[in-house]
Amino acid sequence: MKPLSYFKESLRRRNARRYTQEYPAIINSFDLKDEGKVDFANWDNPLISPLLITQEMIDFFKKFIKKGDLVIDIGANIGDTTVLMALAAGSSGITLGFEPNPFVYKILEKNASLNKEKQNIVTLPYAITVKEEEFYYISSEASFANGGISPTKNSIHGKFIFPDKIKGINLQVLLEQEYEDKLKDLSFIKIDTEGYDKEIIKSISGLIYKYKPTIVAESFKYSTPEEKVELYNVINQHEYEIFYFEDFNINARIIKLETSNDIINWEKTINIYAVPIDSNRQYK
Repeated sequence: MKPLSYFKESLRRRNARRYTQEYPAIINSFDLKDEGKVDFANWDNPLISPLLITQEMIDFFKKFIKKGDLVIDIGANIGDTTVLMALAAGSSGITLGFEPNPFVYKILEKNASLNKEKQNIVTLPYAITVKEEEFYYISSEASFANGGISPTKNSIHGKFIFPDKIKGINLQVLLEQEYEDKLKDLSFIKIDTEGYDKEIIKSISGLIYKYKPTIVAESFKYSTPEEKVELYNVINQHEYEIFYFEDFNINARIIKLETSNDIINWEKTINIYAVPIDSNRQYK
């Protein structure tokens, strides 16, 4: 017989799928070999597994990010990669976390308020788009555990629609207006936007050409083979090497994607990272 706790948790998950409600942040602490004590705000949404931070996760980002860098997390969610990036960049760096989901944005803000002596996170409640415009935020879960932006209320993302519209902004315009003096330190951009990654990369092609940051993107499982190939090509055209990696962990398995056809070997959603061919930093 299954324990009572199983049925209680099952009921919580069912309610989270069906009924819109707020879930609070729960602060967990981790003692790490190099960083010392790190606090992280997990989200008490039963549909979301809590993140357990390890030194190996932060060391993955330290391959690409040094103290004082400008780094950007597009689709930051609650901050599960934002915090790791920010710890790599340190308090002297700037980590911009963009998240349009109003429910998870509150948890992201909480994470930005923690570990102030070790990180510097600036949160922004925007989607990154080609031009400035407004969207609906839509989820398949009533608690908005997932989702994406849509110009209309009809969307592949689901049927639960946030009542207020979400603002989309052009990243390159924002950076050149607000962070012009820091752009020389731009080293890393992570994108996770439910299949919209390639359009964001197109919209910041000028930044990529000039500053050559490492790019982490997601090859979305619901994208067509042609869309996945296009994602590869819009990065590769800037003279980048592209790699599949199994997880955000320094010890994760890495496979170089030699051609655009290699990216369609996975039917599931996968992460890729791309580094400039002429870089003298060691990434592999």
